[in-house]
Amino acid sequence: MSEGDLTIHVCTACRRPRPDLPEGYDQPGIGLAERLAAQLEARGSRIAVLPVECLAVCKRPCTIALSADGKWTYLIGDLETETHLDEIVGAAEAYAASANGIVPWKERPQSFRKGVVARVPPLPARQQG
Repeated sequence: MSEGDLTIHVCTACRRPRPDLPEGYDQPGIGLAERLAAQLEARGSRIAVLPVECLAVCKRPCTIALSADGKWTYLIGDLETETHLDEIVGAAEAYAASANGIVPWKERPQSFRKGVVARVPPLPARQQG
């Protein structure tokens, strides 16, 4: 399986409390999706970044999901654009290189060790016929 089979879904609806802003919050996923896509493109990566409206992990902004056909899907929360961008890219590359989406715990960046919200099994392959 190649990098081109992997999608990083980034929640753009997550709201992080920000009393310094007039609205009282920001939406960090919007910037994370943009910066992540730019960094992957600059590296020549074929990993897709897909902004999504909601991953239903509202209390842990910003949240992403790593998914690929035939692999476990991971939801990771509490990510920051400024401090975790390189870790997300590295973790996504390790995920893409794995056979089933499971990267050994010791090989995951710290933000992924602490930020796991859920691991969802792959959908079973559909029988043609």
